[in-house]
Amino acid sequence: MFVTCPWCGTNHPEFQSNCKNCGAPLPTPQQQAAERARSALPQPPPPPREMSSRFIWRWMMTDGWTIGGFVLLMFGISLAPAGLGLIAGLITAFVGIPLFFIGLVILAGGMGVFYWRYTLAQKLLNVLRHGRSTTGEITQVQQNHSVQINGRSPWNIDYVFKLDGKSYGGTVITLNTPDEHLKKGSPAVVLYLPEEPEYNGLYPHP
Repeated sequence: MFVTCPWCGTNHPEFQSNCKNCGAPLPTPQQQAAERARSALPQPPPPPREMSSRFIWRWMMTDGWTIGGFVLLMFGISLAPAGLGLIAGLITAFVGIPLFFIGLVILAGGMGVFYWRYTLAQKLLNVLRHGRSTTGEITQVQQNHSVQINGRSPWNIDYVFKLDGKSYGGTVITLNTPDEHLKKGSPAVVLYLPEEPEYNGLYPHP
């Protein structure tokens, strides 16, 4: 495999530390392979990009926090009316009053979690529509078998990237089996909001 000098373009049949033509330091074969992988990555079109608003609900359906918030909502909805029914009877009111307020607290907690994750999903949609692109690296690909959605367990894909010398990271959750290029150590295109780079995502979204 040829090693190409990035300075003058001279091809070398085997690796050597410096180019025989211009004397510049040569990248190792591993560095060149990584650079070729980066250049082969799909590049996103310029913003604004077409993204369906349904992405928000698809994302929330795979999000563990949202699922937990929904469970709290259902639990609170069932407890609060039951407490009201007990309050109507004088004898059972002492049980119904605390049950009603517990139901309200659980209901409020579920609504808070649901609103928090919906707001985050809106941010992530904004990332995919308007985010700038950079190159990052996949650090972990793991299936979460503790969660089942329509008979499938979601995949967690962790990644890192750097901006102005500072490291950032993120996780993408998907029900789709990750492609071959989404494996630990592989380069990846990351979209981020310039004013809030902590909000970021992979392109294309798995």
